[in-house]
Amino acid sequence: MQKKRQCQVAVVQAGAEVMDKVKGVEKTVRLIREASQKGANIIVFPEAFIPAYPRGMSFGTVVGSRSDEGRKDFFRYWNNSITVPGEETVEIGKAAKKAKAYVVIGVIEKESESSQGTLYCTALFFGSDGELLGKHRKLKPTGAERLIWGEGDGSTLPVFDTPYGRIGALICWENYMPLARAAMYDKGVQIYVAPTADGRDTWSCTMRHIALEGRCFVLSCNQYATKSMYPEDLSSRKEMNEWPEELTRGGSCIVNPLGEFIVEPVFGKEKILYAEIDLEKIAEAQFDFDVVGHYARPDIFQLTVNEQEQKNTVWIK
Repeated sequence: MQKKRQCQVAVVQAGAEVMDKVKGVEKTVRLIREASQKGANIIVFPEAFIPAYPRGMSFGTVVGSRSDEGRKDFFRYWNNSITVPGEETVEIGKAAKKAKAYVVIGVIEKESESSQGTLYCTALFFGSDGELLGKHRKLKPTGAERLIWGEGDGSTLPVFDTPYGRIGALICWENYMPLARAAMYDKGVQIYVAPTADGRDTWSCTMRHIALEGRCFVLSCNQYATKSMYPEDLSSRKEMNEWPEELTRGGSCIVNPLGEFIVEPVFGKEKILYAEIDLEKIAEAQFDFDVVGHYARPDIFQLTVNEQEQKNTVWIK
């Protein structure tokens, strides 16, 4: 594969079409087209962009009890989540091909349209030819996310070789898992994508640390979402009355391999962030620190990663 030293990246900070996968795909396609018109070779979307990161929703759950109304909210969430591959991924792939860009997007994934209620928080990777390259399922949902999402396993920890560098992703607070980061570094990630729902000031500190630790470019992408984006007829919507109108303030950013902002965090609006990155900066940064090279001590520290798909039932014939 012929490598290109420089490329243009786009980080899409936008709100989801909450609980509406059809409109979500339409918005995704529109934003891919917009970013491609500015020359983007890599286009990144936030965590759970389709059909939404359900901030503020309880799904009728307290310890020891689930309500019928909450189950209906969950079914609506499940019904608007997508199968991978499926008709939604076909449409996104077509947009990536037309844009001639690599696309990384956070979605909520279900196994099929007819069975298995478990949902997964997933990052999908599309090639510039429109093909679905693969996916990463979030290994450990955080806090109350565990009520609605299952856990991924080591079989979806990919890093993809592209003409613009090796691309991989960890989702939101997975980025606080040192061993998960170590696995990504060992796979040679150069463009480290971090779809997230965390808009706190401390998040950008983590992104700078990862860039500096991994000597990689970090593309952090969060939604900008408001309460008015949520359908009024959700039963959980009533619980959000006391919440501020701005639910997710953004904070997307782009960081270079020395931990310096190329594009500083953007708050308070939907916006596409653009930057040109130069892969030569990675080798320059690794001159004095290479976490899997000359700065490693495998004689003292070793990490074992299980990449086998985990099954509840194993049939032996």
